[in-house]
Amino acid sequence: MSTATLTPAKSSKSSRSYALRDSMTMLRRNITHMRRYPSMTISILVMPLLMLLLFVYVFGGALGAGIGGGGDRADYINYLVPGIILMSATSGAVATAVSVSTDMTEGIVKRFRTMSISRGSILTGHVFGSVLQVSAVLVLITTVSLAIGFRPNASVIEWMAALGLLLFLALGMAWLSAAMGMGAKTVESASNAPLPLTFLPFLGSAVVPPDSMPTVLRWFAEYQPFTPINETLRGLFLGTGIGNDGWIALAWCVALTLLGYFWSRAVFNREVTR
Repeated sequence: MSTATLTPAKSSKSSRSYALRDSMTMLRRNITHMRRYPSMTISILVMPLLMLLLFVYVFGGALGAGIGGGGDRADYINYLVPGIILMSATSGAVATAVSVSTDMTEGIVKRFRTMSISRGSILTGHVFGSVLQVSAVLVLITTVSLAIGFRPNASVIEWMAALGLLLFLALGMAWLSAAMGMGAKTVESASNAPLPLTFLPFLGSAVVPPDSMPTVLRWFAEYQPFTPINETLRGLFLGTGIGNDGWIALAWCVALTLLGYFWSRAVFNREVTR
């Protein structure tokens, strides 16, 4: 009797161990690809960096007048940077979609099917590789932001909370983009699919306050997913009020992650069983 009760538990534990091992193997594979082909990592860094420099040094003086405080470029930098950091967390979506689509269209997934590996580890490797890639971009963008005048007054706990929220968002975006990459017919279409999500923060409170927008656009900006996330980051970095935005931001991150996870798993199971 004791053997009969212990065997299933041992089998379940072994399955989890193999799944973790295979996921780590796939993660190392994706990291190796990033190191050998750094162009995609550079591209997801360049876009938020260009946006940061453009809005600070070209539009910063003019837009700063409507932000408050002294109405200068320094005030605008503090307003803008949380939105650019948020955009950095979404920038990895294109790279993930392209990477997943490449595996699906070039037949490597079919080869993996013939090997004794955990099926879920293929997607997990892509997703966590994307989170690591985004983490590096976040560090670089934050460093540049501090160098050009961003002056947060966040405590260590607030910095940790902001980082946790950003990585949670990056995880959700990675699962969503993985699903988009698998559903795309070509790598080119996969690279275009996540673009609306990566630019959606600009239709929120990232660049200017929603109060300055026309009525319809203001309503959209206030209720889209990235505005409460951006306001939560701004509150954590600058010490402004967060209110209910923190809980709403977490709810959106949970929703995006669950939607992306179940969508990607459904598409993956459908594609590999064809």
